[in-house]
This record gives sequence, structure tokens and C-alpha cells, in this order.
Amino acid sequence: MTDTNTTPRKVAFLVATEGIEQVELTEPWKAVEQAGHTPVLVSTEAGEVQAFNHLDKADTFSVDVVVSDAEVGDYDALVLPGGVANPDALRTEQDAVSFVRTFVESGKPVAAICHAPWTLIEADVLRGRTLTSWPSLQTDLRNAGATWEDREVVIDDNLITSRNPDDLPAFGKALTDALGA
Repeated sequence: MTDTNTTPRKVAFLVATEGIEQVELTEPWKAVEQAGHTPVLVSTEAGEVQAFNHLDKADTFSVDVVVSDAEVGDYDALVLPGGVANPDALRTEQDAVSFVRTFVESGKPVAAICHAPWTLIEADVLRGRTLTSWPSLQTDLRNAGATWEDREVVIDDNLITSRNPDDLPAFGKALTDALGA
């Protein structure tokens, strides 16, 4: 069922080529679709990306757009799924980091879960912001100038963050609420 009171939005899901925590991609993706919006898989390379269930290979997903060809103006929100390897790889890709930085600076919603805030750190957009993440990132986030909180979802202006897959219902609701605004 879709909400007929909102204009359909286009949401970029930015991932590396592998190491994506599958549920942190698929559950927000479903939430976006169920709210009547269009998710788009953006990655650092064309082809397919490899998702994981923790350390075990899971499904592959087809890339819709390569990040070097993506324009922030084409999207209404950005989702950064976690997985340890995914954001670690993204933060080494200048096109991905630039896309994330520009998205945060645009004021449009940016939703990051679990280890995904590593990419936000690399984009240098966290000074003075409050967020959450997987607990092992809290020192990295504080060193980047952020305040870390241990809550299922933290919303700071256009930044939406959650800790782990257990928080996905609250994360999805915060994301779709931001899209409906």
C-alpha cells in the first residue's frame, strides 16, 4: 500500500561492489518502495554488487547507476547501508565520498546505518552533528567532531542514523517520514 498524500521520490542507495549487509540494503529498499517511492542502486562500478549476511555471501544485486555518473539533483534522499567492508571500501572512492558530501550539504535526507557513518566521516560532514552507529565507530565519530548516542534512531536535521539491523523498523520509518515531508 502506498501513501497517496506524498509525491513519489527517487532514493539513491549507495554501496561498494561487495561487503554490503544485505538486510541493511533490502529492508530500507522495501520501506521506500512500500511508501510509493523509487529506490535506485548506485555503486562504484557497473554490473552487480555482492551482499552478505554478516560474513557469509548472500545475494547479488544489479547496479542501476555508477556513482561517477550520478547527480545529487536527480535524487530526493540517500541511503547508506552498512556492513563492515562496504563503507570501508566507499570511503576510499573519491566519487562516492564527493557524492555523499554534496548530498549532506544539499540538505536532503541522508540515512546511514551500522558502519555506514565511516563514509560520512571521510566526507567530513559530521562536525557538530549528533548520530548513532555500530558501537565500535563511536570513537571515530567523536574524533570527527560528532556526538554519538546509543539509540535505535537519531535524527539531526537531514541526517538519519541507526545502530544495527535490530533498528531497521525505526530506521525505515524515519526515512519514509523524511521522504513524505
